[in-house]
Amino acid sequence: MSALRVVVVASRGFSPFHFSVPLMVFGKAMPQEGLFQVDIAAERPGVIASDNGLSIHVGHGLESLANADIVIVPFWQHPDEQPSAALSHALIQAWQRGAEVVGLCLGAYVLAYTGLLDHRRAATHWEFEQDFAARFPQIRLDNNALYTRDERLITSAGTAAGIDCCLHIVRDHYGAAIANRVARRMVVPPYREGGQAQFIERVVPDSTRDSQINDLIDFLRHNLDKPHDIASLAHFVSMSRRTLTRHFSRATGMTPGEWLNVERLRRSQELLETTDHSIETVASLAGYQSPISFRQRFKARFNVSPSEWRRTFRGPDAQF
Repeated sequence: MSALRVVVVASRGFSPFHFSVPLMVFGKAMPQEGLFQVDIAAERPGVIASDNGLSIHVGHGLESLANADIVIVPFWQHPDEQPSAALSHALIQAWQRGAEVVGLCLGAYVLAYTGLLDHRRAATHWEFEQDFAARFPQIRLDNNALYTRDERLITSAGTAAGIDCCLHIVRDHYGAAIANRVARRMVVPPYREGGQAQFIERVVPDSTRDSQINDLIDFLRHNLDKPHDIASLAHFVSMSRRTLTRHFSRATGMTPGEWLNVERLRRSQELLETTDHSIETVASLAGYQSPISFRQRFKARFNVSPSEWRRTFRGPDAQF
């Protein structure tokens, strides 16, 4: 079997880390030769500067995509910047010819602008989730996945998720044994549990434009460990239950119950990362009636258990 040809597309202002991921995974980290052949291409060959002063010399133009098995866009400078007609055409032609086309991190925007991702599943960095969804409503954005694959179109979440994505490609072509050896050489896990929901800093607003709802939110944040129902919350703001639900949804985009669940999960994250409280105590302080219901909700949202979360963010010596 001949080596699969990987072409990595370089663009001005590239990020050295993003760019080096596919070069390392499909190149230096390979446990044996002859599996992948890696080339670098650019719309305008020559010297291309990175975002921090490093530069590379690229000898191939976009014509090299014509015989690639895998084309990777590892970086894109800004969501507002659309790819040129020449780059879009080369990517579309590569995919139509049967190549895998990959967008790592904001590289997913390039694939989206070409139309290749229309009505397909995709991922990108969580910080750009709302922007991506607004620009490309026809794409099924997965805001938790570390990477996605939909009919030879592959996208990943931000930065280090590019490693997960590239390892997935190795695994898909040559099996888990080869991918695991690559991961060991890079001293990274061959497969990470969970998704990028683990790394989102905050998913609820600190405040809204509604002063009454802001007062209620402040009260709830200081009393998450107590039980709440819609009747008691309506009494707190001197509204009917229906009026409260309408005002709360308009201000936050969520019902009071949905907001409470999100905020309690966020509070539990903080406690797991910054304290040695037992899982049972974390559940109680975050407002869950039982450790079982806490574990179930946490696992459903983040695809990892509370103990796994603590181990990820505090290291193997974390107390349980």
